[in-house]
Amino acid sequence: MSDDEDIAYLKKQKQVHYGSLEEQEKARLAALAAAAKEGAEDPGGKELGDIQISNEYMELEEEISRDKKALLEEFERRRKARQLNVSTDDDEVRRSLRQLGEPVCLFGEGPAERRVRLRDLLSYLGEDAINKKLEEEEARLERDRGREGTWYHEGPPTLRQARIWIARYSLPNAKKRLNKAREELKLAGSVRAAAKQESQRKASAFSIYCSQIGDTRPLSFCRFSQDSKMLITSSWSGLVKVWSVPDCAPLQVLKGHTCNVSSATFHPKAELPSHFRQKVNVTNGDAMEADGSDDDKSAVCTMASCAYDGTVHLWNFASESPMASLPGHSPHRVSRAEFHPSGRFLATTVFDHSWRLWDLETATEVLHQEGHAKPVYSIAFQCDGSLAVTGGMDAFGRVWDLRTGRCVMFLEGHLGPVLGTDWSPAGHCLATAAGDHQVT
Repeated sequence: MSDDEDIAYLKKQKQVHYGSLEEQEKARLAALAAAAKEGAEDPGGKELGDIQISNEYMELEEEISRDKKALLEEFERRRKARQLNVSTDDDEVRRSLRQLGEPVCLFGEGPAERRVRLRDLLSYLGEDAINKKLEEEEARLERDRGREGTWYHEGPPTLRQARIWIARYSLPNAKKRLNKAREELKLAGSVRAAAKQESQRKASAFSIYCSQIGDTRPLSFCRFSQDSKMLITSSWSGLVKVWSVPDCAPLQVLKGHTCNVSSATFHPKAELPSHFRQKVNVTNGDAMEADGSDDDKSAVCTMASCAYDGTVHLWNFASESPMASLPGHSPHRVSRAEFHPSGRFLATTVFDHSWRLWDLETATEVLHQEGHAKPVYSIAFQCDGSLAVTGGMDAFGRVWDLRTGRCVMFLEGHLGPVLGTDWSPAGHCLATAAGDHQVT
């Protein structure tokens, strides 16, 4: 007999269960729940806390539809991006990115890539995103301006007296100006038009009358006197010179500044004195006897100048040295000095973000006015003497009522520092010139 014959094969008997297993399964699950409550473990050694039992089901169709929707939205965005009209001017593209609050230029980015980036941003934010940003910025500035409000502080008694004096001076002048304007309105329209055409004809016929070398260094400022017979110039050499008009003959050299002179101006009542007139006649070869009738007038303040080191000097026609100085500006630069139309007050604009008003009769500072966020560069008085306009390096202008001290008008619109301001002779128009190449 072989070894294979010795092996006995046993056939596993098939077990037959009678009845349903549902009752047994329920009993088993109940036992497991009871054990879980008591903190017991499963007989197999596995903690019941590891058994993940959840009734949540993930809807595959929902996820698929969500992905499809995102994909379709991306295709739609790209289609809109291709249809957007973006400027090819790189400066305008940079300006638009700045308005959106995005970096103007990325590392290694050229004009073409910058244009593509702007197009993608507009496709996400909307074609009118730039306009919305501008509107939001304007609304924010308006809210901030409303929150700032107006505040006042008590000034010295001299300021109150100066405001009252300016009010009494300006009201009659304003009345005369308005009466003159009413009289001009009564003229026929053809007469007014002819006068304007005549003025335009004269202006278009302007030409160079004479030329003169004013100094060895650049001239920073010039101004005619009220009688149009003298011209004053200031230079970076520190010298201030007075010239005759129209001969351009040197009349006086004022020495007192030690650095660049910002500006120089005449007193509103300054007139050509007799010794200057005699000097002009001698230059022209005309003989004239000296007249000392206005010697006393030449000893009063007739000119003012200011410099980069904060010095402000007052001058007369009798001496080449300053007759007085106005302290308190140094070490800040003084950019402009302007006489009030009455001649009693002098205004100075300072690079400490303020402008000052001085009473020349007492040589005291009656007003130290702030309001600009950056240095104040220019100032001009209205012909009545009631208003003053200032221009600052913050690209804004402000109109001040000297009788009340309030800022009655805020001038915005420039993108660069306001370097020049002036009033029209009519008194109801003013102009500002700024570093953005614009006159407003």
